[in-house]
Amino acid sequence: MTEAPPIDAGLVSQLLPFNPFDPAFHADPYPILRRIREQSPGAVRMPAGVVTVLGHQEVSRVLSDPNFGWGDGDAVKQQEVSLDGGKPVRILAFMDPPDHTRLRGLVSKAFTPRTVARLRPRMEQITDDLIATALAASPDGHIDLVASLFRPLGGLVLTEMLGIPEEYHAKAFDFSMDSARGLDPDFTLTPEQAAKRDEGRLWFAELTRNLAEQRRSEPGDDLITELVNAEQDGERLTETELVSICVNLLAAGFGATTAQMANSALALLQHVDQLAWLREHPEGINGATEELLRFDGPLFLLTRSAFRDTEVGGLPIAAGEQIFLSMGSASHDPAVYDDPDRLDLSRTPHKVLGYGHGIHFCVAAPIARMTTQTALAALARHDVELATETPEFNGALVIRTLASLPVRLAPRG
Repeated sequence: MTEAPPIDAGLVSQLLPFNPFDPAFHADPYPILRRIREQSPGAVRMPAGVVTVLGHQEVSRVLSDPNFGWGDGDAVKQQEVSLDGGKPVRILAFMDPPDHTRLRGLVSKAFTPRTVARLRPRMEQITDDLIATALAASPDGHIDLVASLFRPLGGLVLTEMLGIPEEYHAKAFDFSMDSARGLDPDFTLTPEQAAKRDEGRLWFAELTRNLAEQRRSEPGDDLITELVNAEQDGERLTETELVSICVNLLAAGFGATTAQMANSALALLQHVDQLAWLREHPEGINGATEELLRFDGPLFLLTRSAFRDTEVGGLPIAAGEQIFLSMGSASHDPAVYDDPDRLDLSRTPHKVLGYGHGIHFCVAAPIARMTTQTALAALARHDVELATETPEFNGALVIRTLASLPVRLAPRG
């Protein structure tokens, strides 16, 4: 992989309709997105010619329109992994049909409602154990929820599903966050951030290959064993395809799940009336999680390329042109959601784009939903309040989330 060049802030300002390096924007981007959307409801073309799509209808259409996909541009090539100096491997999330269709069909079999239900008791136990450990280590109740709960919870769920041995967990958790940060376009990354992304993905790929080789002779009750044995139309996954799937889960799925828990917890703690509602209506946790996903979901910005001449929001798009999809703006579109900037856990949100849409809808969404539900339900059973009014975000655009979430936590009653 080529090293990312130093960030050119002037160039970025010509490509995006907001300043992606402004901490105030990351802390609360929605007022800025609302002002942009009020001037250009569907889409806006920037001075450099790049289009950002803002409206819910327009974003949904692009994500389900076969005229758009990933293509073979630099944005995709930056995300590839080279094994042993060979042909670069594209992870599942960045594939187009027909390859994407075949591999997704195989991996989706692992995320059935039955699998999710089977995992829930174990997930609840992990959550309770992590909270108890954090409280025991901090008698005054001051803890960082990201480091103490969300990151290890999201990581343990996926590593247990995949069957990754415990001695690899700590490194996997660190590399997963680097890899998720690296989903951003290279022009917004420092050379160090791009290098950490590449190092992490290569480590995941090598680990996957080694574990797959072990499972061929010593099968286990885990996802890697299922993928090793999986068949589609009489054909099994190649080593490259298996690596593509597993690196995708660790690189994107873990980071997105951790981000959803963190963003949702912050929203609850900033809206104490809604936290009180959740405590009074614990049976409403599923709908509440969907509303929190809409209100401040982790999936914030996506890119797509046009396969042929088309249009979006009344703007002509040429074949081969790359566009940005503002998922954050679409989730606050007043044309779809009443009073979209208000968090209301009692509403039943529809058309939520927090896990994407169309053929690239997140395959691990059932696990991410259940993990978030479990974490938020556990927090609601505690007295918890923010230890700072300005928690720090990590500066990412594709998966926007907190770097830390300091709180004061104590058992209720």
